[in-house]
Amino acid sequence: MELYNTISNDIKEAMKAQDKVALATLRNIKKVLLEAKTAPGANDTVSDEDAIKIIQKLVKQGRESAQLYESQNRNDLAQEELAQVSVMEKYLPKPLSDEEINQAVKEIIAELGVTSMQEMGKVMGVASKRLAGKADGRTISTIVKSLLS
Repeated sequence: MELYNTISNDIKEAMKAQDKVALATLRNIKKVLLEAKTAPGANDTVSDEDAIKIIQKLVKQGRESAQLYESQNRNDLAQEELAQVSVMEKYLPKPLSDEEINQAVKEIIAELGVTSMQEMGKVMGVASKRLAGKADGRTISTIVKSLLS
């Protein structure tokens, strides 16, 4: 809920600074958070954990849109999307480096006693939960495969 309030305050700051990109982006984030907050079963609250997941999803969508625009030679629209993504990333935890992910996955493999590629699912389940918000699923998967093979 703290993140929601931070975004609300930052909307005011963006208005004062007349930062159109930040204002539009923050309003969009707040709209999506409000929808999540008022969804059935949400009890009119959004935890910071859920808010981070929502923002991560928006960042991923923005990057995908930018790639699509670039493939269609619409660099103006791609730059706009990437500008919004950079505003959203300020509200996400700092991602782990590949070395940090590698170390975390090694620890998980040791904890679970996994020795073969057939047990990759176990490792991925634990790793995805522990590294949620700090690492991309694709990166985790690649590291798990390299360590188990």
